[in-house]
Amino acid sequence: MAAVFLKTHKRTIYKHLLTLIWTRGTVRHGSVGSGRIEKVLIANRGEIACRVMRTAKRIGLRSVAVYSDADRHSMHTAMADEAYHIGPAASQQSYLCMDKILEVARKSKAQFAELCKQEGIIFIGPPSSAIRDMGIKSTSKHIMSAAGVPIIEGYHGEDQSDTKLQSEAARIGYPVMIKAVRGGGGKGMRIARTEAEFHEQLESARREALKSFNDDVMLIEKFVENPRDCSVQRRHQKIIEEAPGPGISAEVRQKLGEAAVRAAKAVNYVGAGTVEFIMDAQHNFFFMEMNTRLQVEHPVSEMITGTDLVEWQLRVAAGERLPLTQEQIVLSGHSFEARIYAEDPNNNFLPGAGPLLHLSTPAADQNTRIETGVRQGDEVSAHYDPMIAKLVVWGEDRSAALKKLRYCLRQYNIVGLNTNIDFLLSLSGHAEFEAGNVHTSFIAQHHSELFPEAKRPSDEELCQAALALILREKHDTQQFRNSSSDVFSPFASSNGRRLNVLQSRSMTLQLGDNKVEISITYNPDGSYSMQTRDGLFHVSGELQHEGDVTFLCCSVSGVLSRPKIVLLDNTVHIFSMEGSAQVEVPVPKFLAGVSGSGTQGGAVAPMTGTIEKVLVKTGDVVQKGDPLMVMIAMKMEHTIRAPKAGVIKKVFFREGTQASRHAALVEMEEEEEASME
Repeated sequence: MAAVFLKTHKRTIYKHLLTLIWTRGTVRHGSVGSGRIEKVLIANRGEIACRVMRTAKRIGLRSVAVYSDADRHSMHTAMADEAYHIGPAASQQSYLCMDKILEVARKSKAQFAELCKQEGIIFIGPPSSAIRDMGIKSTSKHIMSAAGVPIIEGYHGEDQSDTKLQSEAARIGYPVMIKAVRGGGGKGMRIARTEAEFHEQLESARREALKSFNDDVMLIEKFVENPRDCSVQRRHQKIIEEAPGPGISAEVRQKLGEAAVRAAKAVNYVGAGTVEFIMDAQHNFFFMEMNTRLQVEHPVSEMITGTDLVEWQLRVAAGERLPLTQEQIVLSGHSFEARIYAEDPNNNFLPGAGPLLHLSTPAADQNTRIETGVRQGDEVSAHYDPMIAKLVVWGEDRSAALKKLRYCLRQYNIVGLNTNIDFLLSLSGHAEFEAGNVHTSFIAQHHSELFPEAKRPSDEELCQAALALILREKHDTQQFRNSSSDVFSPFASSNGRRLNVLQSRSMTLQLGDNKVEISITYNPDGSYSMQTRDGLFHVSGELQHEGDVTFLCCSVSGVLSRPKIVLLDNTVHIFSMEGSAQVEVPVPKFLAGVSGSGTQGGAVAPMTGTIEKVLVKTGDVVQKGDPLMVMIAMKMEHTIRAPKAGVIKKVFFREGTQASRHAALVEMEEEEEASME
């Protein structure tokens, strides 16, 4: 088993890492590979493609990228030594198209690994037989059971009729997990807590699985309530992972490792893989699945072991032995990985898409890693997973690592779309999380504390916003004066100087739906007196620029601070170690754009996506919360529900059509209005 290396976790998010290799000499399948590797093709996108490229460059390998129409200007395309276009934005027509990837390899999945072998190309990964056996959950359960690896009770049979699946769910006992046999990334997974909701959840899981994996075969398993975990999840996807897993003894960890090795031996596994178990409150664990690839959260394992698992993959594929044995690997310290997503936690973690108008991050160092595939100015595409980055930190113990995580999250600032950063801060600061009481239902259990009411910006932050706007006025006026033929023009001055009187002005700021007035007096020394509703503040400061980042070095009534400032259009974004705030300047009505149609009398698309199913027709009576349509976006299925009770007056989209963000989907009217027509 010299060529097998494993990382053990208990739950997962799925994202395929598929790589190819060229060499100058004789080449073989990576599982039994030998020969000198010269170039690596990375058949993926985003942050994981960039992660592999960094290691490839460090050890002297040329990297080749593939890209879709949506990724023509992406970070992974720019980082590669070579890049090849492979098709339109849809994954099924580009990144998941084996023939196109293989064609690039000439100038993953089991079939892909087999094709590589036939073409004389090293596939960095396990044998195709192992991918085939472990890639289908029902098959893997049978193999694991025969190998003596404990499995959870469930149905993994071929009869996929609704009647059979529902009868098996009743036999197992509710609640049950409905899971796609080829699933991953939380897709094709639904929980049915009662028999009444089983059919609806089954159909939803099937549709999503068919879209994501081109296979809607399902298995049914007993759902384990509140399993222990090394992560916190939403939508069956991890958002914070850590290593080592809290509360797991060395004895249990040893048993997990031994079971993982038995699982690998059962399928003659070679290379990097992840064996996943689910663990109950009594530390009984059961096999869930084996991901035949490097895991998304592999950085936490690297941080506590001092290894580079991507480099190990490359060396094993070239026929080299592993640099260390299991006995030589020593766990040191603690590591957290927080996944930063474009999503709205306050709207059921609805995925988002759009431009990264501002992006600034903490500085990377030996104890801080930022795994990302985007830069400022890039767009988070509606076609792919909305993850922006993985923030990975290390500390001498769990407490130190958690403190480092929160410190770095404060420095991760994004403008342009909703993110989960504030939620990650709330989560990582929760007392139960700090105590290590982590399980997969953590968010649901502590929902009220994790979603506090939004705080109004403080008066000090209002003064900072007003100061930033004044300083921008001064900068714009200075630029005007420099380009003007009359530098002494009164229009080329903004210092507020008046004869025998101090200049005063009123500034109106907007906080949500409320307007706030600030009375500002320009003082002779260049400072300002700002009167808010609750007090008088003496304010001074200047804008300081460091690269693409602007800081406001200021004093508010003697308290010095240096928040990060982002001024975009009519909005001031303030970021500091105490938190963030957003203050707007009201736009006059004659300049304001017309609001999106349909927002007052129907339902709108929360994001760009494809209408998978239309559940209503003109004339239908619906209640608030009734499902109207099913939309596929970000590779996930989203149910659009009625915002109020009423009658469907018009349906604007058919099944299979594309709807843009904020597009009106249906028009509704009150039942009384409909009866009068």
